Amino acid sequence: MTWRSVVISKPAKLKREHFSLAIEQEQTAYVPFEDVAVIVLAHREITVTHPVLAACGEYGIGLYACGDNHQPNAVLLPFLQHSRAVRMQRLQLDIDRPTAKRAWAEIVRMKIRNQAFVAKQFGLDVADRLASYERRVRSGDPDNLEAQAAAVYFPALFGRGFVRAQESWVNAALDYGYAVVRGVCARSLVAYGMLPSIGLFHDSEQNAFNLADDLIEPFRPLVDLHVARVARGAISGANGGASNENLFDLTPKDKAGLIALLNVDVAMPRGVMTVLAAADQAAQALQRLFDGGSEVLLELPRVQGLAQHRDDR
Repeated sequence: MTWRSVVISKPAKLKREHFSLAIEQEQTAYVPFEDVAVIVLAHREITVTHPVLAACGEYGIGLYACGDNHQPNAVLLPFLQHSRAVRMQRLQLDIDRPTAKRAWAEIVRMKIRNQAFVAKQFGLDVADRLASYERRVRSGDPDNLEAQAAAVYFPALFGRGFVRAQESWVNAALDYGYAVVRGVCARSLVAYGMLPSIGLFHDSEQNAFNLADDLIEPFRPLVDLHVARVARGAISGANGGASNENLFDLTPKDKAGLIALLNVDVAMPRGVMTVLAAADQAAQALQRLFDGGSEVLLELPRVQGLAQHRDDR
């Protein structure tokens, strides 16, 4: 099934009408809650009623709020739906460091593998170097090959001199896409009884999403691929390019394209599925890891393009 991502970018009031989300604007639209995966509030004049908030928890919907910079800055997650959440959290806290380090190495390998795939899509020379980095990743990534890969990957993909800290349309698009996928990862982790704040590798005391930041890593290159395609299309003047490339703000079309990545197909060990479904399977595999399973049983996404999922596949 293809889940819906509901983006509200104009003034609206969100109400619950029986089993549906009612979006009151000039006209009222209705969307069944059971069909919704995420709701993005992308306008300052949106009112959300309490029954809608409760329904998001009941149906496992991630509700994103965007700040004045138009980037998602908060997400409402379902509250501990898993029937054995306390047991899972104890297992999560008690995981031994060697297992956590080996699991992190698997995540880094898949991230770099996906970066190499993206590089190949654009015929970039760094693809072979990235593949070499992937093969050399050891438990815990003590050589910091993840950072070494990023240092050659991003300038090759977005141009010499590109850095993630600079203000640009590309970085705004990357930040927006990453934030959406990060929230989906956190949603899946909570659904399987885990605390998103307790990570395998990330461990900042000020980060409530350390484990989500671990899980998102192999998904990030999918966002990179989309942003690079749009940016390159804008530069070449091809149709579908970013209409706002010379500005730092994202247009509603830009944001819709990034949110639509949640329904793009990726390859998982159990088959091809959407990013939303893949995040669920990856979280389920992490649950098994914390419950004594092996890091080699982690289920991580392999990027294979930007094709949207079709239910008839």
